[in-house]
Amino acid sequence: MNAIDYLRISLIDRCNFRCQYCMPEGAALDYLLKSALLQDDELLLLLREVFTPLGFTRFRLTGGEPLLRPNLAELIAHIAALPQTQDISLTTNGFLLAEQAADLYAAGLRRINISLDSLDADTFDSLAGTKGRSRWQQVWNGIQTAYEIGFDPLKLNVVVIPGVNDSELMDLAALSIERAWHVRFIEFMPIGNDDLFSDRGWIPSEDIRQQVRDRWGLDEGFVLGNGPADVFKIPGAKGTLGFISQMSECFCDRCNRMRLSADGWLRPCLLNETGQIDLKTALRQGREPAELRQQVQQLLQLKPEINYKERDAGTTGRYAKTMSQIGG
Repeated sequence: MNAIDYLRISLIDRCNFRCQYCMPEGAALDYLLKSALLQDDELLLLLREVFTPLGFTRFRLTGGEPLLRPNLAELIAHIAALPQTQDISLTTNGFLLAEQAADLYAAGLRRINISLDSLDADTFDSLAGTKGRSRWQQVWNGIQTAYEIGFDPLKLNVVVIPGVNDSELMDLAALSIERAWHVRFIEFMPIGNDDLFSDRGWIPSEDIRQQVRDRWGLDEGFVLGNGPADVFKIPGAKGTLGFISQMSECFCDRCNRMRLSADGWLRPCLLNETGQIDLKTALRQGREPAELRQQVQQLLQLKPEINYKERDAGTTGRYAKTMSQIGG
């Protein structure tokens, strides 16, 4: 079992996209009031007094769309300044990235993941729920800006949906050849999107790897990160290809992460809320950090059992909450 030292922090449940796999059409989304969000001072207190003393050193900021969070660069600077912080990264849809990238980099952010599910503007906008107000070009500009500023590694996340973007996978893979971009193919999962999943299904990562082998060949690769991707590269490429294969190649037994939701709930697993802790309410009720730290420690001790249960259960079940509600 890997050391559990990686915390994914959802900063906000709102998003300026409505991606089909994250916030399906017709899904009831009750956004949190600003007062219900974990505030910056509360988050920083938890990091200083609860998480880093328990060995957490790696943090990923997610959403919703984290670039919608006010004073984001200032918050990142505070997290980066914690003596125990070894790595801080962020996942974004990229729409606001061109205007914020320089400030984020100056604050200490170096690693960034950007969603790019299609190179075709119409397909992109259909998936993102932005048809009639195309967002593709602005996202592409954000990717280019982040690359020019020096974010490294710069990862591009592709959720693979049969019959929607699977015809583009080799074009997306080719982005890794001439630039140090790291393209990650993510198997589509049934999380709050039952209609779309039932209609489309999913494609195993090995099928995509075989397409790459047939066209270019495929070598083992490496890229800095804390997540579950299996990493390869096209021979001679500057970047890499990652494959996140929760449906076909369950990696629960090597999970090293916990999840903190935008409203302050600590959860041990994307698909399992066993033992979850409402840290925000506890803080606002005046509970001491030492008491919260003890609770989190108990959940950490429980997590290996949760991981193995998820692994043994397989990944064919459905999860009622949407990805945006869980937190990236």
